[in-house]
Amino acid sequence: QAQLVESGGGSVQAGGSLRLSCAAPEYIRRFKCMGWFRQAPGKEREGVVVIGNQSGATNYADSVSGRFTISQDNAKNTVYLQMNSLKPEDTAMYYCAAARTSWCRLIPGDYNYWGQGTQVTVSS
Repeated sequence: QAQLVESGGGSVQAGGSLRLSCAAPEYIRRFKCMGWFRQAPGKEREGVVVIGNQSGATNYADSVSGRFTISQDNAKNTVYLQMNSLKPEDTAMYYCAAARTSWCRLIPGDYNYWGQGTQVTVSS
């Protein structure tokens, strides 16, 4: 029962950019944390970036820091992930997630609500 809806994935060459969007119901946007996670074939799901919905505080994975930016539009109940300088190793299914927890961590197990994902493929 995906209540978060991602969009914006696609195929791009290395060095290119994509912007992902995550539309969430208003009641989920009241949760403490939202974030983006990704899972490549044969690998575990990993945290990309998370944001405190009220505080706006962010936490980026080292692998994307300086290249990816999370933002939110409260009027549209939407969270965005701007991805620049994409690398082939960024290829994965990207998921939006939300959590009620007080601390916004890059740990998938903390998150209760998930979207169905959007595929990002970066070619060299």
